[in-house]
Amino acid sequence: MMGAVFQDLRFALRQLRKAPGFAFTVVLTLALSVGVATAVFCVIDAVILRPLPFVGQEKIVAILSKSPSGYTQPASWPAYQDERRQATAFTALAAYWDFNTSTLETPQGEAVSLKGVGATENFFQVFGVQPILGRTFAPNEREGGRGDVVVLSYGVWQKHFNGDAHVVGSAVRLSGKPFTVIGVMPAGFRFPLNMRDEIYTPLLIDKGWMKQRGAHWLRTVGRVKDGLSIQQAQADLQHVFANLGAANSADLGRTVTLQEMAQSVSEKSRGPLWTLLGAVLAVLAIGCVNVAGLLLARGVKREREMAMRVAIGAGRARLLRQLLTEGLLLALVGAAGGVALAWAMLSAMRTFLIHALTRGADVQMNWVVLLAAVAAAMVASLAASLYPGLRLSGVDPNRALKAGGSAGTGRHQHRLRAGFVVTQMALTLVLLFVAGLLLRMVSRYQNADLGFDAAHIVMFPVEISRVKYAGRDVVADFYRPLEERIHQLPGVKAAGLIDIAPIDSWGSNSDIHIAGQPPNRPNEQVLAEGRTVSMGYFDVMGLQLRGGRRLTPSLDHPENTGGTVLVNEAFVKKFIPNGLDPTAQRMDDADKPEDWTKIVGVVSNVRQDIYQPSMPERDWLMDEFDVKGRTDRLATMMLLVRTAGDPKLAIPAVRSVLHDLDPEVPFEEPETMGEVVAAALVFERMESWLFGIFAGLALALALVGLYGLVSNEVEQSSRDIGVRMAVGATRGRILAMVLRRVSAMLAVGVAAGLGLTVLARSVVGMVIYFEPQKEAGGTLALAALLMVAGLLAAMIPAARAASTEPVKALRSE
Repeated sequence: MMGAVFQDLRFALRQLRKAPGFAFTVVLTLALSVGVATAVFCVIDAVILRPLPFVGQEKIVAILSKSPSGYTQPASWPAYQDERRQATAFTALAAYWDFNTSTLETPQGEAVSLKGVGATENFFQVFGVQPILGRTFAPNEREGGRGDVVVLSYGVWQKHFNGDAHVVGSAVRLSGKPFTVIGVMPAGFRFPLNMRDEIYTPLLIDKGWMKQRGAHWLRTVGRVKDGLSIQQAQADLQHVFANLGAANSADLGRTVTLQEMAQSVSEKSRGPLWTLLGAVLAVLAIGCVNVAGLLLARGVKREREMAMRVAIGAGRARLLRQLLTEGLLLALVGAAGGVALAWAMLSAMRTFLIHALTRGADVQMNWVVLLAAVAAAMVASLAASLYPGLRLSGVDPNRALKAGGSAGTGRHQHRLRAGFVVTQMALTLVLLFVAGLLLRMVSRYQNADLGFDAAHIVMFPVEISRVKYAGRDVVADFYRPLEERIHQLPGVKAAGLIDIAPIDSWGSNSDIHIAGQPPNRPNEQVLAEGRTVSMGYFDVMGLQLRGGRRLTPSLDHPENTGGTVLVNEAFVKKFIPNGLDPTAQRMDDADKPEDWTKIVGVVSNVRQDIYQPSMPERDWLMDEFDVKGRTDRLATMMLLVRTAGDPKLAIPAVRSVLHDLDPEVPFEEPETMGEVVAAALVFERMESWLFGIFAGLALALALVGLYGLVSNEVEQSSRDIGVRMAVGATRGRILAMVLRRVSAMLAVGVAAGLGLTVLARSVVGMVIYFEPQKEAGGTLALAALLMVAGLLAAMIPAARAASTEPVKALRSE
């Protein structure tokens, strides 16, 4: 048996060496098709299929609470305390805040900025993961000054502590404050999952927020008790929400949904990734059809060979085994090429993946993926080999030997090859259509009116030491000199500070009511964003004053009884009725009218989120905060610098100024505003990039397949063409005849593709929303271009047919 297998392999190698062009084309087609499929399967495996690095992930839920009007609204600290006390369906219900940033002073003396998670003491119980060193938080550790402890992630432990096994119990400084390391988490653990190299500290709460039910800022997660379903836990928590609403007007009408953590972390990407898999399968199908067409065309040429082998006694099973062995050999070589291509694609996409997907850092090649790649190549190649193999192994030797050059010219053969072309063109049109939609979407976002000119702006994260500036005026001692010195640098047009930069980060908001106006209606969304800025921020962004005055330290200072703010045009449109002067209005946000916040000016809009229009916003001047509370309120800011030329050229000078003012401030990698906008669209850019690659690959495969089909048709029809030309057909008529056949196949394929586009709109809608009637013009133009491309691909073999010499064609028979 093994001797027969090796004999088949040796014979297959000899056959493929005799046709290197055919072998190369098949292997390349398989490698391209299998490579893109393997790359996408790697992503799906890491993001959707692979279990989370937690114990009992099916019991871990994200708790999504919403306001009465339906927008996402995290918990307040008082509400969380009540939820935790009253809910009975959870073994642990934890709260956390993941927007902390701390400066770690490493044992090597470096200052490193790290992302931090502040969490309640039961946070790690939710995930069921124990530390590899030390312990996690103890009950009430955040109280009584006992909260100065930190748990390190595995990455931070390895990178900044060299994996020191004795790190537990050692003292470290975070933002200038001493902390004690109490534990190290295992390598696989991280939460939120999009974080890397993070630290965990007990949740320390501002005293002003401990009793404010209107301050919604806490995210919550829970572990459902064994024996209870997620639906039962949701009903339990919804009952708690109803009780809280009955007791507190701030919680009235709030609803809650529990979502499995595995679904929550991939919710945004799940639909698009499955759609990407569909696109990859379409490319794989096109490649399979292409290989089948190549094998069928080669089979026609080998009919006489097979007939001779049958005539001298070869059985059908023997011939079929030989042909499938050739297909298997091609599959193995194609799989190797596909794996290499997938590895190259994943390496090129790594930055995209890490920034675009929650678990993008986990995407890598593994044995499961490698086996899937080999299986895909084998299935594609063997499926493509099966019909030609069955056909050739069952050939009638008498018919084949008598047919001569007319082999392969039967009506059934023509229809089969035409079906291949129709399939390829239909799938290619769908992929081109989706790629076009995505490219237009990304272009629309990138060219949207952001309210400011993103060119020539560079952003520098700034984090000061709370300990160093405790009891000091951080504005006078650091931020104001920083802004003034940066503004004096050559090539700098403006410099300013803001706590949350536009486009760059999740915002902070609260409910608004204008004094003297009717009470807010039930279920009405009355949120407005809040930002803290310096006087120079408005110059950096180029914002226009629409009314009133700008904020200035001489007028807006801590001695004012009520605060003062600038608002944007979106705020005025939403909260201030027509006919009223915005600068004469106050927000009743305090118990005493004299403490209400006064609106002193209106500026033009800036988008806080690239996906939606500008939201209502209030801007406070940093100079107006009480000096004692400035250090905590302004510990983390964003320095924005507008330059006359390339903003990156200003980076060394800004770094020097920062170091001169305070050497302890860590210098984080700055970003230009253009990079921030691009980063905000990283998932959409990755989608459009991949779909563009898939569509281009599908088009190339389809055109190569069409070229091969027409070439084979011309070769097999040479006798017919010779006869036609012998009886008077001109070269022009022969060319027109071939192109008519091609045009008919292309028209059917394009029509099928248009139908598929309409039928698949629900699937395409997972990637991008579109309305077929509005896209009709562009789709028809795309179909016309595909027709033209197909005709151009067929032009060379058609011209070859028209140049056939009748005498030579007839003599060859």
